[in-house]
Order: sequence, then structure tokens, then C-alpha cells
Amino acid sequence: MQKHTFPGRPSLLVAAITLAFPVFASAQTAATAPGDAGRVQTQTETKDAPQVLETIVVRARGRDETQQSVPMSVKAFSAKAIEDAGIKNPGDFVALTPNLSLAESQSVGTSFMTIRGLSQVRNGEAPMAVVVDGVIQSDAKQFTQELFDIQSIEVLRGPQGALYGRNASGGAILITTKQPSNKTGGFGQFSLGSGGEKALQGAVSGALVEDRVLFRVAGNVTDRDGYFDNLAQGKKADPYQNQTLRGLLKWKASDALTLDLRASTVRDKAGANNFQYQPTHLLADCTADLANAFDFSRLNADHVTRTFCANNTGRNTRDMDEVTVKADYELNFATLTGILSHNHINEYVAADQFPYSATRNLYGPGLDGTQTQFVDVKSDSYELRLTSPSAKGVRWMAGIYGLKTDRFISTTTGSDLGKGITDLSHDPAFASLTNPTLTWMADNNHNRAWAAFGNVDYDLTSKVEISGALRYDSDERKQTVDSRQTAGVPAGCTAANQAACTKTETFSAMQPKISLRYKADDSSLAYVSWGKGFRSGQFNQSGVGAAAAVATPPVAGVRDQIGAEITKSLEAGYKTELAGGKLRLSAAGFKSEVTNAPYFVFIGAVGAQVLVAIDKVDLIGGELEAVANLAPGWDAYAGLGITDSEIKSYKVNPALVGKRAPYVPDRTANIGSQYRFPVGSGLRLVLRGDIVSKGKQYWDPENSTARSAVTLLNLRAMLEDAKGKWTAALTVNNATDKAYNAEWVGGGFAAPALPRIARLDLRYNF
Repeated sequence: MQKHTFPGRPSLLVAAITLAFPVFASAQTAATAPGDAGRVQTQTETKDAPQVLETIVVRARGRDETQQSVPMSVKAFSAKAIEDAGIKNPGDFVALTPNLSLAESQSVGTSFMTIRGLSQVRNGEAPMAVVVDGVIQSDAKQFTQELFDIQSIEVLRGPQGALYGRNASGGAILITTKQPSNKTGGFGQFSLGSGGEKALQGAVSGALVEDRVLFRVAGNVTDRDGYFDNLAQGKKADPYQNQTLRGLLKWKASDALTLDLRASTVRDKAGANNFQYQPTHLLADCTADLANAFDFSRLNADHVTRTFCANNTGRNTRDMDEVTVKADYELNFATLTGILSHNHINEYVAADQFPYSATRNLYGPGLDGTQTQFVDVKSDSYELRLTSPSAKGVRWMAGIYGLKTDRFISTTTGSDLGKGITDLSHDPAFASLTNPTLTWMADNNHNRAWAAFGNVDYDLTSKVEISGALRYDSDERKQTVDSRQTAGVPAGCTAANQAACTKTETFSAMQPKISLRYKADDSSLAYVSWGKGFRSGQFNQSGVGAAAAVATPPVAGVRDQIGAEITKSLEAGYKTELAGGKLRLSAAGFKSEVTNAPYFVFIGAVGAQVLVAIDKVDLIGGELEAVANLAPGWDAYAGLGITDSEIKSYKVNPALVGKRAPYVPDRTANIGSQYRFPVGSGLRLVLRGDIVSKGKQYWDPENSTARSAVTLLNLRAMLEDAKGKWTAALTVNNATDKAYNAEWVGGGFAAPALPRIARLDLRYNF
């Protein structure tokens, strides 16, 4: 029988803190506004006012609705909840959302989300749509950005492809930034944190022409030395710098027409490829033990090392620029919305090659040398949709969407001559005297996607609603291989014969969704839904299949192309409010069948990152969430997500049928409490404790090793001006300094998760 782990000491600590809150506060005067955990709107309450949970408004179905009326599983965060929880990056809100997990390693643009058992992998498409201010992000590298000046975050679980398109098989994340108003105002915040972190962010907003032309500008600058040491070089392995600037200009051209112009720029510099290669024994001087370079008995996802021995400094840059124009025009019968967006993203990684030791060219050139990867993506998207008013009876939406993407990627290994790593992008450097290129894999990808969609919500009675949605997506992909590749060049491919270097494929699918909702009253509903999701297939870099077959150890099942993933999901849920509005409960269960599920494989010998498909995976699970107002100013909340995954068919290795799917934790959970109370004239103190649990997780279809369940404790204390002018907050994440791996890649590549991190934020609102 499988043993289940429970929080233990961290939970006792949070419980003690929580129980101490009301004892401490009882000596204070007059109750003030309660905590805002799990809410989307703030409220002002007097001593005698009823203490109830605030109504949560979401835009899950493209229009404003209360969370209690939407027939889907939704987790929402308001601007105040984001501030109270100290959410600074996507990983922070992911930790508070059941059945959602995020692993980050390798580079600032590399992350892989898992939602209800559907996983994101390197160089692959995400299993959920990410929508920022109504614009769907076109590339997964955009997701891991600094979160600041945010109005709300909504996480929609379950297939959302009918509304949000391809890659929304598992759900959608809707992020809304703060909007401008006539009143001139903003904020400034200064932060100091562990790892030598210093950060400054702020925003200013107002009217250029009152009621007509409004603006908002927000920016962030972060500089951090790093958390981990590189013993071979005597310096930090993971420095980080970020500069982000966003601007919004809103023009109300007439009573019917509103235009938004948005622009943003992001510049990141960081460490990269901070992995441990577990099979290789490292000696005290950080060199590799040549007699124990491939000891695969050492593979263990629970073994954590927080220091590194690479003789080459890992370097990572990510540049992102975006410009978007959005127009809303009020017609007599509907709102016409048009969106045009342009994105340019490039990311570069240069690092030591595995086994990441101080040894150079272990066993000759090509092993423990150097590696680089350069990705340059330009995309243009458009969307045109009509949305009916939110009236009783019939509500509908219809539209079209298009996306054009041009993507270049190059991956190299090089001979380590002890002179550093030569920056490579579009061309190899075979003749370099500093860092000669050994392997070169590169290709251009021209992708064209389009979709047509629509949905209708119809009130059968005052309590029963039936909803139907349908979307057709088509994704045409063309890959042109660089004829200079050192392996995997298609027959006849030369610089003069580009036609022989080119492969094309079109992936398409119809994505229907239907749901039935029974709303017993304004605070309770039950629903059932069925939907189909589509994640586009794609090309791996040409030749990786052959490289995988001769790698050490060999990797089976790698192909130069993987097909589209299709997900069919059935869901049932129930939501209610009890105790006069002081307790909110929601529960959902799902069963999904996934065909052609992708997972990630790293082939260290050629530095290749490839996708492999599992023929069929079954997923069964659900979420249970609760939010309660226990007393004036005192909130408690808890969430539990369960996902049972099973490989049902795998032609590459039928012996793996019955194993768990990779990158899928069997459970995610969080429990916490927040208490806001006065501590003096015009001052309030906010105390918060959160326990986050990540369940047992395998990383490959062989289930070769599992990371055991991990329990983390996060604490936060905030002193605030009762008028909302300023705050001073101290946050400690991973307070018990739990050591665990953020990622473990098949073959023994381990990346440690972040240690205990403390941060002080000083904020002034004006």
C-alpha cells in the first residue's frame, strides 16, 4: 500500500500562528476590513456590518459573470489578494491553485506547466492558453515574466479550446493588468531580498484628455547576485537581471468606439543550465572521476545538490517586445472587438556541456565540452469577434483568429579549449580557434494557424442553462533544415536546393464543448460538461531520431516529428455558499482521455531537446476548494487537487503500459490563513501563513525514479496604512529551507529548487 505524507511540523506552525491571531487582536479596537484571500473585489466593512465573502467576478466565458454562476472550475485572485499573498511571479499563484504545477529550470524562458495531468514540455506548446488583457500569448517563453501592476488573475481548469483555441486542452490563464482612470495616481515599490536582490517597480496613470485619452505606464528593474554557488568558478551560478516596461494608451474615440494601444519590452540576463548529472562522480576539485563517469545506479529524483562544478559560466538572455492594438465598438446588438498583435522574442543560452564538471572534453572532444541554443521567434496575430450583451435568454459569441509565426532555432555543442564559449546564433563556427563547433542543428519554421469559433448560452428555464461551443483550428507548419547540419540533413538538401530541405505538415481539429448548468439559487449551482481539446503537432529538429538511437544511453521512440494531441474530457462540479455567505465551497471531478501526449527528452551527447509522444494516457481526478471568513478580518482557505494518471498505450515500449504519466504530481494542495487587524492609530497588520504541498511525481514514462511529496511553508507579515497610502511587507518563502529538485530529466539531469528566500517590500501609493 502506498504511504501518504502529511504536512507535519509546518502545518503545526501555521496552525499555531493562525490560532494566535485572534488572541493578539482581541486587545485591539474596532474591527476593520477583512482579509482578501481568494477574492476579486475588495470591500469596506464597519464593526457592525455583516462579515461575508465578497462576490467574485470573472471573465471566464468572455463576459463578466460571478464565479458562482460559471459552469467550470475557476481559481481567481484580485489585485488585493495578489498583494496580500506577495505574488511576484507565475510560480507564486500556481502554488495556490490545486491541480496546477510549474517547474522552472535551464533558462528564464523555459518552464513547463502541468494542469490536470496535461504537461508542457521544452520547445513544445503549452497545455493551456495564457491570455493577457484579452490577447492570447503566442509563445510559451512569454509566460515566465515578472508579475506587477496586475488587476486580476483567473485560472480556468478543464478544456477551454472552444473559447481560447489550440493548446487550451487543459485550461486557460487570464491575466488582466491595471487599467488607467481619470485620476492621476500610481505606486512605487522598493525591495531587498536574499541572494543580494534589489528591485524597484512602479506605475503612473492618469488622463491626457479627461474621459477621452487615458494612460498607464509601469516598469520593473530587478538585480540579483544569485542563490547557488559554482565551486569551480568561485561565484554565483544563477545571477538574474530584469528590466520590464509596459505602456497602455486608451482612447475613447466616441461613445461607441474605444481603442487600446499597448506596448511592452522585457530584457532578461541570467545564469543557465544549472543541472547536476547524477551518473558522474565529481571529485573534491570539481573534476569528473573518469572511472565513474556513467554510474546509472545513482539516479535518484530525491537526491539534491545545491552547488555546481561547471567550468563554463552559464549565460542566458531573453528579449521580448510586444505591440498590440485593440478596438471595441458597441453595435446595437453586440460588441465588435478587433485585436492585432506583434511579438518578437529571442532567447540565447550558452553553458557547459554535461556532465557539468571542471573537466574539459571528458573522453575526448564532444563530451563535457560546451553547448548553446538560440531561438528567435516573430509572430503576428489577429482576432475579430462579436459578443452579445449579457442578457437573460440567449447569449452568444462568434469570431475568427489567425496567427503567423516565424521561428529560427539553432543548437550546438563545441570543443572546450578553456577559452570560454563563442556566441552563436545563425551560423556555426567550425574553424574557431577559441571554441570550435562540433555539432550544429538548425532550422527555420514558418507556421500559419487560423480558427473560427462560436458559442451560445441558452436559458432553458430560470435555473437551467445549456451552453454549446465549437471551434475549428488549422495549423500549417513548414520546417526548412539548415544544410550545414552535422547530422540529420534530408537527402538532397543543399544550400542551392532548399526544396529538399523543407518539410510541411498541417494539423487540424474541431473542438466542441457542451455544458449543462443547474443554478439552485444565486449562490449554488451544479454543472456537467464535455469538451475536446487540441494541441498542435510539431517538428523536432531534423536528425534527433538518429542521434537518440546512438546516444549514451540510447533513447527509444524519438522521431523528427510528433502528431497532434487530442484530449476528450468529462467534468462535473458543484459550488455553494453556506453560513450566510461566510463559507464558499467548490468541488469538481474530471475524466480525460489523452491521445498522443508529448513528453520531453534531453540527449546530452548532442545537446538536443526533443519531444516524444505517448500514444494514450488516461487521467482521473478533481479539485476541492474552500474559503471561509472566520471572524472580522480573519480568513482561512484550503485547496486539494488529485490527478491519477495511467499510460494505457505506448507502441515504443508496451511494457510501460500501466505506468504513471511523466511530469504529473499525484496531488497538489494548499492550506493557509490570513488575518488583518489594527495595531494602532491608522495602522493595520496583516499576518499570513501558507502550506503548499506537491505530491509524488515521476519524470519519465519508465517511472525510473520519483520525487517524493514535498511540503513547503511560506510566511508573510505586512504593516499597512489604514488609508492605503503605504505598506511594508516581509515575505519568507520555503521558510523551512526544504531541499528538493525543481526538475529531474530522464537520464539523471537534476535541477535544484529554490532555497529559503526572504524579501522586504516597501510600497507607497499615490
